[in-house]
Amino acid sequence: MKTDSELQRDVMTELKWEPRIHSAEIGVAVKDGVVTLSGNVDTYSMRWAAERAVRRVSGVKGIAEEIKVTMPEPYKRSDEDIGRSATDILNWNSWVPRDRVKVMVQNAWVTSEW
Repeated sequence: MKTDSELQRDVMTELKWEPRIHSAEIGVAVKDGVVTLSGNVDTYSMRWAAERAVRRVSGVKGIAEEIKVTMPEPYKRSDEDIGRSATDILNWNSWVPRDRVKVMVQNAWVTSEW
């Protein structure tokens, strides 16, 4: 069984090998085999890539993922714009009944209701 410091070292090494992220942006803490990831990244795919990298490390008992996604300013979109795009995509799909799906956007999170 690995110690917490060994797990931390292994996780940090695995993060360095993950090409989709910048390992310097992610903090790693380990207590009783549970890895806590922290920091800020530009995209959700970077956050998910970090989590997947930790899952590949042998001996990890759990993951507490506290990474925040902060989109660069040129890529930020208003909730109204996101809602309009989501509605357009649903309308373009002939399998989705028109006027049956309602879209709600709050803080860039999209939810739908049938």
